[in-house]
Amino acid sequence: MSEIILVGCEFSQVVTGEFRAVGLEAYSCDLLPTEGNSDWHFQGDIFDAVKKIKPTLLIVHPPCPLLTVTGNKWFKPEYIERFPFRVEGRKKSIKFFMDIAMLDIPKICIENPVGIMSTVWRRPDQIIQPYEFGHKEPKKTCLWLKNLPPLMPTKIVEPEYHVCKSGKRLPKWFAYADKKDRWKTRSKTFEGIAKAMANQWGLNKGQLSLKFG
Repeated sequence: MSEIILVGCEFSQVVTGEFRAVGLEAYSCDLLPTEGNSDWHFQGDIFDAVKKIKPTLLIVHPPCPLLTVTGNKWFKPEYIERFPFRVEGRKKSIKFFMDIAMLDIPKICIENPVGIMSTVWRRPDQIIQPYEFGHKEPKKTCLWLKNLPPLMPTKIVEPEYHVCKSGKRLPKWFAYADKKDRWKTRSKTFEGIAKAMANQWGLNKGQLSLKFG
């Protein structure tokens, strides 16, 4: 059976393009139109795309604003009146994450920042940083893996930070990003990580040991 890759919640096609570059059939799926090749993109519901192409490898980047620990303060009682829909929104985000995890697909990777899924479900199988894959930007990223080996670092470099006047340290890429499109910048997978996924998972023929459970 030939490998078919679906990359969910990806409008950029960074990951999809790297799998295509190694000769594999890969598609992206997002509610947004793609910034890449529309012939490889499903604009719409990811579960509809799964039914249509029946992928053997699914990589998904679920929306994280309501799942990440950096947003936990907004769930405190004093902010409930200001943000009345965040609690229900978090429940929907958790359900989407878990619906992806429970899909009957041979190989799955779910990517997200450090967040509540580690306690709601389980700890990730691996935590990676872009600076392990040739980028100077720090961005701690969790991977929950099913039948996939952990990614091996490809090029470790020194991370760069911007120190604010308050003394707070931020990744340079985040500090200088255009605020209007910062969410787009944050949502894109770094090219070095995408290449590692394609080269290590797309071409992997060895024994697969990690499984959801």
